[in-house]
Amino acid sequence: MKLAPRFAVLLAAAAVVAGCAPQTSDNSSSDKDDQSGTLRVWLFQEVGNDPKAKVVDSVVTAFEKAHKGTKVDVEYIPIDTRAQRVKAAFNDPKSAPDVMEYGNTDTAGYVHDGGLLDVTKEFGAWSEAKDTDPTAKQSVTVDGKVYGSPFYVGVRALYYRTDVFKSLGLQPPKTMAELAATARKIHKARSDLYGLVVGGAYTYGAMPFVWANGGELATAKGGSYTSAIDSAAAQKGIKAYTSLFTGDNCPAAKCAVMGGNDTITAFAAGKAGMAIGGDFSHSAVEAGKVKGKYAVVPLPGVASGSVAPAFAGGNNIGVLKSTSHRTLAVDLMEQLTSKTTQASMFDAMGFLPTFTDVRDAAAAKVPFEKPFVQTLAAGTKFVPASPGWSEIDSSLVLPTMLQEVISGKKSVAAASKDAAGKMNDAFSSAG
Repeated sequence: MKLAPRFAVLLAAAAVVAGCAPQTSDNSSSDKDDQSGTLRVWLFQEVGNDPKAKVVDSVVTAFEKAHKGTKVDVEYIPIDTRAQRVKAAFNDPKSAPDVMEYGNTDTAGYVHDGGLLDVTKEFGAWSEAKDTDPTAKQSVTVDGKVYGSPFYVGVRALYYRTDVFKSLGLQPPKTMAELAATARKIHKARSDLYGLVVGGAYTYGAMPFVWANGGELATAKGGSYTSAIDSAAAQKGIKAYTSLFTGDNCPAAKCAVMGGNDTITAFAAGKAGMAIGGDFSHSAVEAGKVKGKYAVVPLPGVASGSVAPAFAGGNNIGVLKSTSHRTLAVDLMEQLTSKTTQASMFDAMGFLPTFTDVRDAAAAKVPFEKPFVQTLAAGTKFVPASPGWSEIDSSLVLPTMLQEVISGKKSVAAASKDAAGKMNDAFSSAG
Protein backbone atom coordinates (compact mmCIF):
# COMPACT_ATOMS: atom_id res chain seq x y z
CA MET A 1 0.00 0.00 0.00
CA LYS A 2 1.26 3.47 -0.85
CA LEU A 3 1.74 5.78 2.13
CA ALA A 4 -0.26 9.02 2.33
CA PRO A 5 1.35 12.26 1.07
CA ARG A 6 1.68 13.46 4.67
CA PHE A 7 4.70 11.20 5.11
CA ALA A 8 6.61 13.22 2.51
CA VAL A 9 5.73 16.37 4.46
CA LEU A 10 7.08 14.76 7.63
CA LEU A 11 10.35 13.97 5.89
CA ALA A 12 10.65 17.52 4.58
CA ALA A 13 10.00 18.89 8.07
CA ALA A 14 12.67 16.59 9.46
CA ALA A 15 15.20 18.07 7.07
CA VAL A 16 14.39 21.54 8.36
CA VAL A 17 14.71 20.41 11.99
CA ALA A 18 18.02 18.72 11.25
CA GLY A 19 19.26 21.90 9.63
CA CYS A 20 18.47 23.86 12.79
CA ALA A 21 20.36 21.56 15.13
CA PRO A 22 23.22 23.18 17.04
CA GLN A 23 26.61 22.67 15.44
CA THR A 24 29.88 22.02 17.21
CA SER A 25 31.39 25.28 18.41
CA ASP A 26 34.62 26.41 19.94
CA ASN A 27 32.73 27.42 23.05
CA SER A 28 35.12 27.10 25.98
CA SER A 29 34.72 27.22 29.71
CA SER A 30 34.87 30.64 31.31
CA ASP A 31 37.71 31.26 33.76
CA LYS A 32 35.48 33.54 35.81
CA ASP A 33 33.40 32.57 38.84
CA ASP A 34 31.76 35.82 39.85
CA GLN A 35 29.92 35.70 43.16
CA SER A 36 27.46 38.46 42.30
CA GLY A 37 25.78 40.02 39.29
CA THR A 38 22.97 38.87 36.99
CA LEU A 39 22.28 35.22 36.17
CA ARG A 40 20.38 34.62 32.94
CA VAL A 41 18.03 31.64 32.80
CA TRP A 42 16.19 30.13 29.85
CA LEU A 43 13.20 27.92 30.61
CA PHE A 44 10.64 26.47 28.21
CA GLN A 45 7.38 28.29 27.63
CA GLU A 46 4.53 25.91 28.47
CA VAL A 47 0.93 25.99 27.33
CA GLY A 48 -0.59 27.78 30.30
CA ASN A 49 2.76 28.94 31.65
CA ASP A 50 1.58 31.03 34.62
CA PRO A 51 1.61 28.21 37.21
CA LYS A 52 5.16 27.26 36.20
CA ALA A 53 6.29 30.89 36.36
CA LYS A 54 4.79 31.26 39.83
CA VAL A 55 6.85 28.34 41.16
CA VAL A 56 9.99 29.63 39.46
CA ASP A 57 9.42 33.12 40.87
CA SER A 58 9.35 31.73 44.40
CA VAL A 59 12.65 29.92 43.81
CA VAL A 60 14.21 33.06 42.34
CA THR A 61 13.04 35.24 45.24
CA ALA A 62 14.57 32.86 47.79
CA PHE A 63 17.78 32.58 45.76
CA GLU A 64 18.24 36.34 45.44
CA LYS A 65 17.60 36.76 49.16
CA ALA A 66 20.25 34.13 49.99
CA HIS A 67 22.79 35.64 47.58
CA LYS A 68 23.11 39.37 48.18
CA GLY A 69 24.06 41.35 45.09
CA THR A 70 22.70 38.69 42.78
CA LYS A 71 19.80 39.07 40.34
CA VAL A 72 18.15 36.31 38.32
CA ASP A 73 16.68 37.14 34.92
CA VAL A 74 14.34 34.38 33.70
CA GLU A 75 13.23 34.20 30.07
CA TYR A 76 10.68 31.68 28.82
CA ILE A 77 11.57 30.59 25.30
CA PRO A 78 9.32 28.80 22.77
CA ILE A 79 10.09 25.08 22.58
CA ASP A 80 9.62 25.03 18.80
CA THR A 81 12.41 27.54 18.14
CA ARG A 82 14.82 26.40 20.85
CA ALA A 83 17.25 24.85 18.34
CA GLN A 84 18.09 28.22 16.81
CA ARG A 85 18.42 29.90 20.20
CA VAL A 86 20.67 27.18 21.60
CA LYS A 87 22.84 27.14 18.48
CA ALA A 88 23.38 30.90 18.79
CA ALA A 89 24.13 30.60 22.51
CA PHE A 90 26.74 27.89 22.00
CA ASN A 91 28.48 29.88 19.29
CA ASP A 92 28.31 33.25 21.04
CA PRO A 93 28.81 32.97 24.82
CA LYS A 94 27.88 36.64 25.25
CA SER A 95 24.31 35.81 24.18
CA ALA A 96 24.14 32.64 26.24
CA PRO A 97 22.26 32.12 29.49
CA ASP A 98 23.98 30.78 32.60
CA VAL A 99 21.31 28.14 33.25
CA MET A 100 19.06 26.42 30.71
CA GLU A 101 16.20 23.92 30.54
CA TYR A 102 16.57 21.32 27.79
CA GLY A 103 14.98 18.09 26.59
CA ASN A 104 16.61 15.01 28.05
CA THR A 105 17.24 13.46 24.62
CA ASP A 106 19.35 16.53 23.76
CA THR A 107 21.98 15.92 26.46
CA ALA A 108 24.55 13.99 24.42
CA GLY A 109 24.27 16.35 21.46
CA TYR A 110 24.70 19.45 23.61
CA VAL A 111 27.71 17.90 25.36
CA HIS A 112 29.21 17.04 21.98
CA ASP A 113 28.67 20.65 20.89
CA GLY A 114 30.61 21.84 23.94
CA GLY A 115 27.73 23.74 25.47
CA LEU A 116 27.07 22.13 28.84
CA LEU A 117 29.19 22.30 31.99
CA ASP A 118 30.42 19.11 33.67
CA VAL A 119 28.81 19.18 37.13
CA THR A 120 29.71 15.65 38.19
CA LYS A 121 31.44 16.76 41.38
CA GLU A 122 28.69 19.12 42.48
CA PHE A 123 25.88 16.69 41.66
CA GLY A 124 27.64 13.93 43.57
CA ALA A 125 28.02 16.16 46.62
CA TRP A 126 24.38 17.31 46.56
CA SER A 127 22.53 15.50 49.36
CA GLU A 128 19.26 15.21 47.43
CA ALA A 129 20.85 13.64 44.35
CA LYS A 130 20.97 10.18 45.94
CA ASP A 131 17.19 9.86 45.56
CA THR A 132 17.19 10.60 41.83
CA ASP A 133 15.57 7.94 39.68
CA PRO A 134 18.37 5.95 37.93
CA THR A 135 16.95 6.50 34.44
CA ALA A 136 16.55 10.22 35.12
CA LYS A 137 20.19 10.38 36.19
CA GLN A 138 21.14 8.49 33.03
CA SER A 139 19.49 11.28 31.03
CA VAL A 140 22.06 13.82 32.30
CA THR A 141 25.01 11.45 32.03
CA VAL A 142 27.40 11.15 29.08
CA ASP A 143 30.52 8.96 29.24
CA GLY A 144 30.18 8.71 33.01
CA LYS A 145 30.02 12.47 33.58
CA VAL A 146 26.99 14.48 34.73
CA TYR A 147 25.89 17.54 32.72
CA GLY A 148 22.84 18.83 34.52
CA SER A 149 20.07 17.90 36.93
CA PRO A 150 16.81 16.14 36.01
CA PHE A 151 13.80 18.47 36.20
CA TYR A 152 10.86 16.16 35.55
CA VAL A 153 10.11 12.85 33.88
CA GLY A 154 7.26 11.67 31.67
CA VAL A 155 6.21 8.13 30.72
CA ARG A 156 3.41 6.50 28.78
CA ALA A 157 0.80 3.97 29.87
CA LEU A 158 -2.45 2.49 28.52
CA TYR A 159 -5.57 4.67 28.44
CA TYR A 160 -8.82 2.74 27.99
CA ARG A 161 -12.53 3.52 27.75
CA THR A 162 -14.25 2.29 30.90
CA ASP A 163 -17.72 2.61 29.32
CA VAL A 164 -16.75 0.53 26.29
CA PHE A 165 -15.03 -2.11 28.39
CA LYS A 166 -18.07 -2.36 30.67
CA SER A 167 -20.55 -2.66 27.82
CA LEU A 168 -18.49 -5.39 26.15
CA GLY A 169 -17.63 -7.24 29.37
CA LEU A 170 -13.89 -6.66 28.93
CA GLN A 171 -11.08 -6.40 31.48
CA PRO A 172 -7.85 -4.41 31.09
CA PRO A 173 -5.32 -6.65 29.27
CA LYS A 174 -2.56 -8.24 31.32
CA THR A 175 -0.25 -9.23 28.44
CA MET A 176 0.63 -7.83 25.03
CA ALA A 177 -1.13 -10.76 23.40
CA GLU A 178 -4.29 -9.91 25.37
CA LEU A 179 -3.85 -6.27 24.37
CA ALA A 180 -4.00 -7.17 20.68
CA ALA A 181 -6.91 -9.55 21.20
CA THR A 182 -8.85 -6.99 23.23
CA ALA A 183 -8.26 -4.34 20.59
CA ARG A 184 -9.74 -6.57 17.89
CA LYS A 185 -12.73 -7.48 20.08
CA ILE A 186 -13.49 -3.80 20.53
CA HIS A 187 -13.31 -3.00 16.82
CA LYS A 188 -15.38 -6.07 15.90
CA ALA A 189 -18.14 -5.02 18.29
CA ARG A 190 -17.78 -1.31 17.61
CA SER A 191 -16.69 -0.73 14.02
CA ASP A 192 -16.80 3.01 14.64
CA LEU A 193 -13.84 2.69 17.04
CA TYR A 194 -10.19 1.84 16.61
CA GLY A 195 -9.53 -0.97 19.08
CA LEU A 196 -6.08 0.30 20.09
CA VAL A 197 -5.20 3.44 18.15
CA VAL A 198 -1.55 3.25 17.05
CA GLY A 199 0.72 5.42 14.93
CA GLY A 200 3.35 4.55 12.37
CA ALA A 201 5.14 7.80 13.25
CA TYR A 202 4.85 7.17 16.99
CA THR A 203 8.36 6.04 17.94
CA TYR A 204 7.81 6.01 21.69
CA GLY A 205 4.54 4.17 21.35
CA ALA A 206 6.29 1.44 19.38
CA MET A 207 9.45 1.04 21.47
CA PRO A 208 7.77 -0.61 24.50
CA PHE A 209 6.90 -3.52 22.20
CA VAL A 210 10.57 -3.84 21.24
CA TRP A 211 11.82 -3.55 24.81
CA ALA A 212 9.18 -5.92 26.21
CA ASN A 213 10.35 -8.57 23.76
CA GLY A 214 13.96 -8.20 24.90
CA GLY A 215 15.13 -5.90 22.12
CA GLU A 216 17.17 -2.71 22.36
CA LEU A 217 17.71 0.39 20.26
CA ALA A 218 21.47 0.04 20.45
CA THR A 219 24.28 -1.47 22.49
CA ALA A 220 27.22 0.44 23.95
CA LYS A 221 30.84 -0.61 24.00
CA GLY A 222 33.83 1.54 24.79
CA GLY A 223 31.85 4.76 24.58
CA SER A 224 30.47 4.02 21.10
CA TYR A 225 27.10 2.64 20.03
CA THR A 226 26.00 -0.05 17.59
CA SER A 227 22.39 -0.38 16.51
CA ALA A 228 20.50 -3.41 17.80
CA ILE A 229 17.17 -2.61 16.15
CA ASP A 230 17.65 -5.50 13.72
CA SER A 231 18.28 -8.16 16.39
CA ALA A 232 15.91 -11.13 16.56
CA ALA A 233 14.33 -9.84 19.78
CA ALA A 234 13.84 -6.33 18.38
CA GLN A 235 12.30 -7.75 15.20
CA LYS A 236 9.83 -9.71 17.30
CA GLY A 237 8.73 -6.48 18.98
CA ILE A 238 8.51 -4.61 15.66
CA LYS A 239 6.32 -7.38 14.29
CA ALA A 240 4.04 -7.24 17.35
CA TYR A 241 3.54 -3.50 16.97
CA THR A 242 3.12 -3.35 13.20
CA SER A 243 0.64 -6.24 13.28
CA LEU A 244 -1.81 -3.83 14.89
CA PHE A 245 -2.10 -1.79 11.67
CA THR A 246 -4.87 -3.89 10.16
CA GLY A 247 -8.49 -3.47 9.17
CA ASP A 248 -9.65 -5.27 12.30
CA ASN A 249 -7.97 -2.74 14.61
CA CYS A 250 -6.35 0.41 13.17
CA PRO A 251 -6.27 0.44 9.33
CA ALA A 252 -2.89 1.24 7.83
CA ALA A 253 -4.44 3.74 5.42
CA LYS A 254 -5.36 5.95 8.38
CA CYS A 255 -2.93 4.96 11.11
CA ALA A 256 0.42 4.60 9.32
CA VAL A 257 1.09 8.35 9.34
CA MET A 258 -0.20 9.04 12.84
CA GLY A 259 2.13 10.39 15.49
CA GLY A 260 1.68 10.32 19.25
CA ASN A 261 -0.42 13.48 19.37
CA ASP A 262 -2.68 12.09 16.65
CA THR A 263 -3.42 8.94 18.64
CA ILE A 264 -4.26 10.89 21.80
CA THR A 265 -6.45 13.26 19.80
CA ALA A 266 -8.35 10.28 18.39
CA PHE A 267 -8.83 8.76 21.84
CA ALA A 268 -9.90 12.07 23.39
CA ALA A 269 -12.41 12.53 20.57
CA GLY A 270 -14.04 9.21 21.39
CA LYS A 271 -12.73 7.38 18.33
CA ALA A 272 -10.75 4.61 20.07
CA GLY A 273 -11.18 2.04 22.78
CA MET A 274 -7.55 2.28 23.90
CA ALA A 275 -4.47 4.45 23.35
CA ILE A 276 -0.88 4.63 24.56
CA GLY A 277 -0.44 8.05 26.14
CA GLY A 278 1.61 9.89 28.71
CA ASP A 279 0.80 11.44 32.05
CA PHE A 280 1.33 14.65 30.09
CA SER A 281 -1.65 13.67 27.87
CA HIS A 282 -4.07 13.92 30.78
CA SER A 283 -5.27 17.48 30.14
CA ALA A 284 -5.94 16.77 26.46
CA VAL A 285 -8.01 13.70 27.31
CA GLU A 286 -9.88 15.56 30.06
CA ALA A 287 -10.78 18.26 27.55
CA GLY A 288 -12.22 15.70 25.12
CA LYS A 289 -15.44 13.74 24.73
CA VAL A 290 -14.26 10.86 26.92
CA LYS A 291 -13.95 12.91 30.12
CA GLY A 292 -15.18 10.76 32.99
CA LYS A 293 -15.25 7.64 30.80
CA TYR A 294 -11.66 6.42 30.87
CA ALA A 295 -8.99 4.98 33.15
CA VAL A 296 -5.28 4.21 32.89
CA VAL A 297 -3.21 1.10 33.62
CA PRO A 298 0.45 0.31 32.89
CA LEU A 299 1.02 -0.98 29.37
CA PRO A 300 1.33 -4.76 29.82
CA GLY A 301 4.45 -6.68 28.90
CA VAL A 302 4.84 -10.13 27.36
CA ALA A 303 4.44 -12.08 30.59
CA SER A 304 1.16 -11.89 32.52
CA GLY A 305 1.23 -9.12 35.08
CA SER A 306 4.44 -7.58 33.76
CA VAL A 307 4.85 -3.97 32.66
CA ALA A 308 6.31 -3.09 29.27
CA PRO A 309 9.38 -0.84 29.65
CA ALA A 310 8.50 2.73 28.72
CA PHE A 311 10.66 5.52 27.39
CA ALA A 312 11.54 7.94 30.18
CA GLY A 313 11.04 11.34 28.62
CA GLY A 314 11.22 14.68 30.34
CA ASN A 315 13.42 17.72 30.75
CA ASN A 316 16.64 18.61 32.54
CA ILE A 317 18.23 21.84 33.71
CA GLY A 318 21.93 22.43 33.13
CA VAL A 319 24.61 25.09 33.41
CA LEU A 320 26.27 26.40 30.27
CA LYS A 321 30.00 25.93 29.99
CA SER A 322 30.44 29.60 29.16
CA THR A 323 28.97 30.90 32.42
CA SER A 324 31.01 33.41 34.39
CA HIS A 325 29.04 32.52 37.56
CA ARG A 326 29.81 28.82 37.92
CA THR A 327 29.18 28.45 41.66
CA LEU A 328 26.01 30.53 41.65
CA ALA A 329 24.72 28.89 38.46
CA VAL A 330 25.16 25.37 39.83
CA ASP A 331 23.45 26.39 43.07
CA LEU A 332 20.53 27.85 41.11
CA MET A 333 20.31 24.68 38.99
CA GLU A 334 19.99 22.65 42.18
CA GLN A 335 17.35 24.98 43.62
CA LEU A 336 15.30 24.84 40.43
CA THR A 337 15.38 21.03 40.45
CA SER A 338 15.21 20.45 44.21
CA LYS A 339 12.70 18.17 45.90
CA THR A 340 10.70 21.15 47.11
CA THR A 341 10.57 22.70 43.64
CA GLN A 342 9.68 19.43 41.92
CA ALA A 343 6.85 18.84 44.42
CA SER A 344 5.56 22.35 43.71
CA MET A 345 5.87 21.82 39.94
CA PHE A 346 3.83 18.64 40.25
CA ASP A 347 1.08 20.53 42.04
CA ALA A 348 1.24 23.39 39.55
CA MET A 349 1.82 21.62 36.23
CA GLY A 350 1.48 17.88 36.83
CA PHE A 351 5.17 17.29 36.02
CA LEU A 352 6.24 13.95 37.52
CA PRO A 353 9.18 14.37 39.94
CA THR A 354 12.50 12.68 39.21
CA PHE A 355 13.09 11.92 42.90
CA THR A 356 11.56 8.56 43.78
CA ASP A 357 10.36 9.61 47.26
CA VAL A 358 8.76 12.83 45.98
CA ARG A 359 7.14 10.92 43.13
CA ASP A 360 5.65 8.31 45.47
CA ALA A 361 4.16 11.07 47.59
CA ALA A 362 2.71 12.70 44.46
CA ALA A 363 1.09 9.44 43.35
CA ALA A 364 -0.48 8.98 46.79
CA LYS A 365 -1.94 12.47 46.52
CA VAL A 366 -3.22 12.15 42.93
CA PRO A 367 -4.50 8.62 42.15
CA PHE A 368 -4.43 9.26 38.38
CA GLU A 369 -0.61 9.24 38.51
CA LYS A 370 -0.39 5.78 40.09
CA PRO A 371 -0.10 3.74 36.84
CA PHE A 372 2.62 6.07 35.56
CA VAL A 373 4.55 5.76 38.82
CA GLN A 374 4.12 1.98 38.63
CA THR A 375 5.52 2.08 35.10
CA LEU A 376 8.55 4.06 36.27
CA ALA A 377 9.08 1.70 39.20
CA ALA A 378 8.96 -1.33 36.89
CA GLY A 379 11.95 0.00 34.93
CA THR A 380 12.18 2.41 32.04
CA LYS A 381 14.45 2.87 29.04
CA PHE A 382 16.30 5.78 27.51
CA VAL A 383 17.78 6.61 24.12
CA PRO A 384 21.49 6.03 23.39
CA ALA A 385 23.65 8.74 24.99
CA SER A 386 25.19 9.61 21.64
CA PRO A 387 25.12 12.91 19.74
CA GLY A 388 24.11 10.77 16.77
CA TRP A 389 20.68 10.21 18.31
CA SER A 390 19.46 13.68 17.31
CA GLU A 391 20.19 12.85 13.66
CA ILE A 392 18.45 9.48 13.97
CA ASP A 393 15.43 11.09 15.57
CA SER A 394 15.12 14.10 13.26
CA SER A 395 15.67 11.94 10.17
CA LEU A 396 12.71 9.74 11.16
CA VAL A 397 14.78 6.57 10.88
CA LEU A 398 12.50 4.52 13.13
CA PRO A 399 9.14 5.84 11.82
CA THR A 400 10.36 5.15 8.29
CA MET A 401 11.21 1.58 9.31
CA LEU A 402 7.77 1.07 10.84
CA GLN A 403 5.96 2.54 7.86
CA GLU A 404 7.91 0.41 5.39
CA VAL A 405 6.72 -2.68 7.27
CA ILE A 406 3.15 -1.43 7.69
CA SER A 407 2.85 -0.62 3.97
CA GLY A 408 4.21 -4.01 2.98
CA LYS A 409 7.09 -2.36 1.14
CA LYS A 410 9.66 -4.29 3.18
CA SER A 411 9.76 -7.22 5.55
CA VAL A 412 10.55 -6.67 9.23
CA ALA A 413 14.02 -8.13 8.66
CA ALA A 414 14.78 -5.91 5.66
CA ALA A 415 13.36 -2.70 7.15
CA SER A 416 15.12 -3.16 10.49
CA LYS A 417 18.41 -3.96 8.73
CA ASP A 418 18.18 -0.75 6.72
CA ALA A 419 17.30 1.23 9.86
CA ALA A 420 20.26 -0.31 11.70
CA GLY A 421 22.58 0.79 8.89
CA LYS A 422 21.30 4.37 9.07
CA MET A 423 21.64 4.38 12.86
CA ASN A 424 25.23 3.12 12.67
CA ASP A 425 26.10 5.78 10.11
CA ALA A 426 24.75 8.45 12.49
CA PHE A 427 26.61 7.00 15.46
CA SER A 428 29.85 6.89 13.47
CA SER A 429 29.57 10.39 12.03
CA ALA A 430 28.83 11.84 15.45
CA GLY A 431 32.01 10.37 16.90
